[in-house]
Amino acid sequence: MARRTRSTLLGRSLQRSLRAITRSAVRAGSKAMVQALQPRPAKPAKKSSPTRSRFATGVRSSTGITVGIAGAQRYRLFVPPGVQRTERLPLLVMLHGCGQSAEALAASTRMNQLALREHFVVLYPEQNTLANLQGCWNWHQTRTGQAQREADAVNATISQVCQLTTIDATRIALVGLSAGASMAALLATRHPERFRAIAMHSGIAPGMAHSSASALTAMQGRGLVAPLAPLSACTHLPALLVIQGSADRLVAPSNGHKAAQLWATREAAKAGLPRTVQRGARYPTTVTDYKTKGRLVATLCDIKGLGHAWSGGAANQAYSDPKGPDASRMIWSFAVKQFAKLAA
Repeated sequence: MARRTRSTLLGRSLQRSLRAITRSAVRAGSKAMVQALQPRPAKPAKKSSPTRSRFATGVRSSTGITVGIAGAQRYRLFVPPGVQRTERLPLLVMLHGCGQSAEALAASTRMNQLALREHFVVLYPEQNTLANLQGCWNWHQTRTGQAQREADAVNATISQVCQLTTIDATRIALVGLSAGASMAALLATRHPERFRAIAMHSGIAPGMAHSSASALTAMQGRGLVAPLAPLSACTHLPALLVIQGSADRLVAPSNGHKAAQLWATREAAKAGLPRTVQRGARYPTTVTDYKTKGRLVATLCDIKGLGHAWSGGAANQAYSDPKGPDASRMIWSFAVKQFAKLAA
């Protein structure tokens, strides 16, 4: 009995300490977030500023944190310089893969450089290693609800950034690599009204896994595809771009087709004739469009020879293959076409 009493007291003491630490982290994180998203000064911030950092380019960017039901989530935000207060820019949300960070994904994809040229904002939510030691998004943990909580936490981060930054909330695209692609797909099905476009690079469609064991089965291409839940009337899934390598040994190439077909089935779209595209010495790509009544629902890009890596990514970066076609440009071009339909 004495041992049980001491154990109980120690447990309660530990819980009080954890709550105190959490409150301190929330207060510090919220303060940093607000400071990070203040309007950019006319001159570059000093190097000692804790909320500014060199971030995959020579241009300064912001860091922040969102606190919600899934816990505290860090993120990085790239805003091109010279944005006027009255401007409203498109937003690309980038979800990294396992073993990556927001900064690593930015370096591999060079999306910040593209955003600098094309004038759009890039948001990089970052998985908490307390939620997954490998930094993976828990896209497959739908039975426990962890996957849904993480998806909603990313959505809350997007809402926060839209409120505090110069964003056009009608022009948001969602992009993910590997586990990030799977999380992006889950998020898009939970909040389809938020996004105009989604790009899955080397990922797995939602509903194909509900646990760690079934996730491995799905990655091997042996998962069963479950139909997507019905959407409310007049609500459509955002247009989907699937980029998949034929030589991917981690995520079976068949997963790309399954993701595109899942979107097509939900929207009653049919596949058009495949076409092959190749630029210079880069890997050739077989492109298949899925349409219904003239509306593009999904595009599947099967890249011959590409492994589990960002196509056309920066050299000397993990999960990056410079020999492939430029996925970053492909994704931005795809998103721009979907944004343009708003004005049509």
